Amino acid sequence: MLPRCFLSRRQSVWAGSACLAWSACFCASAAAQGGPPPTPVEYTEAREHRVRENVRLPGTLEAQTASPVTSEVDGFVVELIAREGTRVGKSAPLAQLRTTNLELRLKSGRGQLKEAEARLARARLALDRASRLLEQKLAPQEQVDDAESEFRAWEGRLEQTRAEVERIELDIERCTIRAPFAGAVVAEHIDVGAWLRTGDPVVEVESIEQLEVRVEVPERYFAKIELGEKVTVELGSTPGDPIFGSVTAIVPRADIQSRVFPVIVSVANTDAAPESGSPRVVPGMAVQVNLPVGQGTLSTIVPKDAVVTQGNARFVLIVQDDDTLQRVPVDVGSGSGGWVVLTSGVEPGQKVVTRGNERVFPGQKVQATHQEYALP
Repeated sequence: MLPRCFLSRRQSVWAGSACLAWSACFCASAAAQGGPPPTPVEYTEAREHRVRENVRLPGTLEAQTASPVTSEVDGFVVELIAREGTRVGKSAPLAQLRTTNLELRLKSGRGQLKEAEARLARARLALDRASRLLEQKLAPQEQVDDAESEFRAWEGRLEQTRAEVERIELDIERCTIRAPFAGAVVAEHIDVGAWLRTGDPVVEVESIEQLEVRVEVPERYFAKIELGEKVTVELGSTPGDPIFGSVTAIVPRADIQSRVFPVIVSVANTDAAPESGSPRVVPGMAVQVNLPVGQGTLSTIVPKDAVVTQGNARFVLIVQDDDTLQRVPVDVGSGSGGWVVLTSGVEPGQKVVTRGNERVFPGQKVQATHQEYALP
């Protein structure tokens, strides 16, 4: 094709007419198809819900159960199985004591047990024989009494020997020192080669499956807290990913100087199993506890996912009756679980976009699908 400067006037007119005709055909085709398809989004209705005031209090996660594990027998340490930092299940071995002497005593005791069983069987036969002779008046009563005395003596000896064998077996079992509960070893008190006396500490174990937070509640909120209250606990390391707990104890004794009451919040650590890798929640972590107080007031709430922040502005996108979007500025109040209170801008029942609101704009046509959110 020649450059445009070399086209004739007739050729230029023809080329322009062709372009206009192609554009007209394209626009007619787009109009016939009704424009671009609606953008899919998900929505949830704004709700009217009674929201209680939340008191935000600092605290520290602590193990609900922590204990030094002691030895139940005297013994020489041959192996420290669980070192500091090791996570263990209930009854997992922590340390091993030498059992050589106990095993020799056990062997001797089992031999004595067999002898006592044989002696008892012989004494039973002698008693039966003497009893038959007495019935036939071929033996005196004194012979029967002696046979019965011998039988009772070996019966007692057998019970004593059996108890001694069981005690040695138990001592051998106790030479394997085990964890009394699932948790983590946080301190070592002995090492291989140490001699332990009964009651000496071996290691210290803390439970990480059940944790608790002790928070100090101001006096003005004390009467507004209830046992069993569900609370949200925010971790300092991951503030956007809270865990949940409940109030398990309200201590009715205030600190005289500060006038605060201790409240215990229990937290179940769902990823504390030894096979689940490094736990996200462990004792010693700093937390913020959001504690509901009072009866609450009726408020308009929407899921937190519905609120879009741009600089200092916050807004939600509402799906209107004609499936177009309206942008509404909002004032955000307190949060409750996955929901947030809106103090202005939205009425209960309005459809707010919760998924896809980052890729749409006001006035756009959408295909909205309902998404369910559990109320707080």
